[in-house]
Amino acid sequence: MPLDPVFAVPLWAALPVAFVVTQLANVMTTLYLHRALAHRSVTFRSPLEFVARVVLWMVTGIDRREWVAVHRKHHVFSDEPDDPHSPIQRGVWNVLFLNVVYYRREARRDDTLETYAKDIPADRWDRVLFSRSIVGLGLGVGLLWVLFGPAVAAVAGAVHLVGYIGLSGAVNGFGHWFGRRPHDNLATNLRWLAALTAGEGMHNEHHHAPRSPRFGRTWWDIGGKLAGVLARLGLARLHESGRSGRRETVAA
Repeated sequence: MPLDPVFAVPLWAALPVAFVVTQLANVMTTLYLHRALAHRSVTFRSPLEFVARVVLWMVTGIDRREWVAVHRKHHVFSDEPDDPHSPIQRGVWNVLFLNVVYYRREARRDDTLETYAKDIPADRWDRVLFSRSIVGLGLGVGLLWVLFGPAVAAVAGAVHLVGYIGLSGAVNGFGHWFGRRPHDNLATNLRWLAALTAGEGMHNEHHHAPRSPRFGRTWWDIGGKLAGVLARLGLARLHESGRSGRRETVAA
């Protein structure tokens, strides 16, 4: 006999559920993968870091070493031929719709991982748990199933998948194609995209000072605001550093 979901909601509720899950994935991406790991501008306290890894695993299935390596290489070769996903080099529509293909292609390269993620060795949790992306995503969908039932879980999971991949492509595509460029780099600021990606759309600000925990001084950088809240609560430390050149973004 099937169990009833915790919350009996209509099928259309899958859309707001998917939106919440996607925003949670964006927050984990910008705070943990991007600011904490890739650029070392935020340090989480140990319990919170583990929680972030679990949540990231369940809502994205991303291998943290792969994401960090690809992103750091992007900064080293930003909009040059070796940039893994530059719209200037590959075409904006290709990056918008094939961003995940470019990402996977680069993430499979051993030399990329060894060069750009050497400071993040795989630990026992990676080997036993977090390397199993399908398991994490399955648990995430399973949790939605328990909470809202199978139909809502299936639709919300599908919408979240499309939304998260699409927004990532938009940051890498539109974020180097059009928008405001107050600083001298080819990345752009798109406030509407920042609002949808916890601040990632403030891309020109980020490329101007990649080691800063904040992408400019605007409320559109939701991730920066959350990092500040975590710091005030004693759950994280912010590493305020000035402008850092693009070739200084690879941690030793």
